[in-house]
Amino acid sequence: MQLTVSPDHQNWTYRLGEPVNFRFAVTQGGKPVGSVPIVYRVGPEQMPAQERSAVIPADGLTVTGGTLTEPGFLRCVVTAEVAGHAVRGMATVAYAPEAITPTQTEPADFDAFWRQAKSELEKAPMEPNLSLVPEACTETVDVYRVDFRTVGPTWGPVPPRIYGMLCEPKSPGKYPAVLRLPGAGARPYQGDRELASHGIITLEIGIHGIPVNLPAEAYLQLIVGGLNGYWLFNLDNPSAYYFWRVYLSCLRANDFLVGRPKWNGKDLLTVGASQGGQLAIVTAVLDSRVTGLAATHPAYCDVTGELHGRAGGWPRPFVAWSTAMQPASGIPSKVATTGYYDTVNFARRLKVPGHYLWGYNDETCAPISLYAAYNTITAPKELRLMLELGHDYRPEMGADMLDWILRYLALK
Repeated sequence: MQLTVSPDHQNWTYRLGEPVNFRFAVTQGGKPVGSVPIVYRVGPEQMPAQERSAVIPADGLTVTGGTLTEPGFLRCVVTAEVAGHAVRGMATVAYAPEAITPTQTEPADFDAFWRQAKSELEKAPMEPNLSLVPEACTETVDVYRVDFRTVGPTWGPVPPRIYGMLCEPKSPGKYPAVLRLPGAGARPYQGDRELASHGIITLEIGIHGIPVNLPAEAYLQLIVGGLNGYWLFNLDNPSAYYFWRVYLSCLRANDFLVGRPKWNGKDLLTVGASQGGQLAIVTAVLDSRVTGLAATHPAYCDVTGELHGRAGGWPRPFVAWSTAMQPASGIPSKVATTGYYDTVNFARRLKVPGHYLWGYNDETCAPISLYAAYNTITAPKELRLMLELGHDYRPEMGADMLDWILRYLALK
């Protein structure tokens, strides 16, 4: 059973003030299904909207969705229950997305803050460990488990470390390098042998200071336990916030990569999706050795959106507040901290070419937040839109990123 929602512009993009019509249809096995009761709502993405009821006939139903008079996104969500099965459809249309500007402010000492932070990283020795994983190696690629020191408190004899998987071409020579950065959560990692097979040194890291080869159950327990909501840990204090260590640890991962004897000494890319896209952008700004990046629906963009009556980016720390409410206790300090970490304030500092990809139906990293960051970028940039894409991952997305990396590194 499939419920489709289609706007009347093929490119899903409208001029300010231009009305949009949405067409609904239900099919099963490719055949139309009629007399389907539905509930639908239309409004700015992620914002409350009035529910309406209707019935979809076999030949479909068209409804008027209204318009927007300010740059942003208008979303139509439809739900139904057919023969005991719940179905859902959605379409999100853009209004002047190129004119979207951030709500986030920039701390006056932003650059000084991160210069000081990087000086703290320089004090931590690398102390790397590397061990071959024979069962993971291929005819052309060696795979290693790696870990190395990073910043953070030391508890007794155990210093803070970052863990990852390194994949290197076996053949002698010099190769470009790619740092693969993780999405939110915690999970095991295998390393990117496919990318390495194209002649690229790749390092895939976790960010939580735990080995990347634990049983899957261990990571699930961490997600519901000690790491639950880590993106809010110490949000009152920019120097103690969870992502302080994370951002600096990405730079330390690059320290490890550029120290590999097979690195060609010139090409270093950062890539990732969601939180990984956020980290790809941040690392490319904080580390002058980075020469390019690829980011898929990057997170932590314009997270103050909800305080200005519109959707903010993941992790939406201020979703419970709006401009119509008085700030709750502690909110001003939390807002101030996000200014040092928001992808928007890094994006405007980018100097290297980047490839970006997202869709309009993303319910995690709101498109308005993505454009708030993208529109500030003055470095060379290209955007691949997959209009119907939500916050999910499809094979063609990986193929798109691989194609860009190989083209950018002149390996294709």
